[in-house]
Amino acid sequence: MHVAQIKLTGRRVRQILLTARKCRISVVGDVMLDQFIWGDVNRISPEAPVPIVEFVRESFMPGGAANVARNLTALEVLTELSGVIGKDLPAQQLKELLKVHHISSQGLISAERRRTSLKTRIVAHKQQVVRIDRETREGLNTALEARIIRRLETGIAQTSAVILGDYGKGVVTQSLLDSAKRLCRQHGVWLSVDPKPFHPLDLRGLSLITPNRKEAFALANVADETRNPNPLADPNLMRVSEKLLSELRPALLLITLGELGMLLCQRGYRPFHIPTVAQEVYDVSGAGDTVIATFTLAIAAGASPLEAAVISNHAAGIVVGKIGTAVVTPSELIASFDKRG
Repeated sequence: MHVAQIKLTGRRVRQILLTARKCRISVVGDVMLDQFIWGDVNRISPEAPVPIVEFVRESFMPGGAANVARNLTALEVLTELSGVIGKDLPAQQLKELLKVHHISSQGLISAERRRTSLKTRIVAHKQQVVRIDRETREGLNTALEARIIRRLETGIAQTSAVILGDYGKGVVTQSLLDSAKRLCRQHGVWLSVDPKPFHPLDLRGLSLITPNRKEAFALANVADETRNPNPLADPNLMRVSEKLLSELRPALLLITLGELGMLLCQRGYRPFHIPTVAQEVYDVSGAGDTVIATFTLAIAAGASPLEAAVISNHAAGIVVGKIGTAVVTPSELIASFDKRG
């Protein structure tokens, strides 16, 4: 069986989500504040060949690892969030937003010399015009790193799974990753990571890694020269998946493929292709956060890897149909399966 042929019902998904409510998931990593400036474009600037965006409104959302946490709490999962923020206005705004989404900010450490990551997206007519990033990228100092590791260690015995949200902003260091591996191995806790190849880390021995296609090829150091609309007939993609499984030895490898869906890979088994269920795609920002959050909570709730992949595929299909970094609710996710019989 090459293409995933699993019949998941809304009833089964409801059961998994109900079990997930009894789980506790710890999210550690680069937290951000996402700002969206919405406007209209009706003319080109006389000063330069660029559009003039007429401001309509603005909105703010938790981003990065905070968006992973937001996806979990939207599905009513008990979530702990740890990271580093600055002592600035975006930090205050982020804390207020986290409170709205039922996420504690107790695990966020305020650091004098770091700024809170702020990503400003200017959107006109449902299209991103430009993104502005204001952030600190250097790695944490030893004291800050130790505080995050100590918090993870304190709660690990009551934790069902850990998600490391690495966005290359300095919080997920090799030392932090190694400590998370050690703690999770000692306590039998699932550890998921969405890797960033531009931030090289030793990713061997994780429970789950969730690169997109570009990231998977970069991790494998293979040129992405040709593509086949059928992922299972794509020799380059098959080579990359085999190489990552062999070299990094994760329990599971989930490669997200945009409009082509996902590829679930496990040593000793043929890859499974899960086609996308997205009906309309308005915005893919944050979709990777939804995937790693829903896959991990499903596994923590006792779902099989294939069930977890199918559920996260449905969740991603829902959020890309919304504008901005979005989440999926339990009723939306269950309805997505009921709709398909």
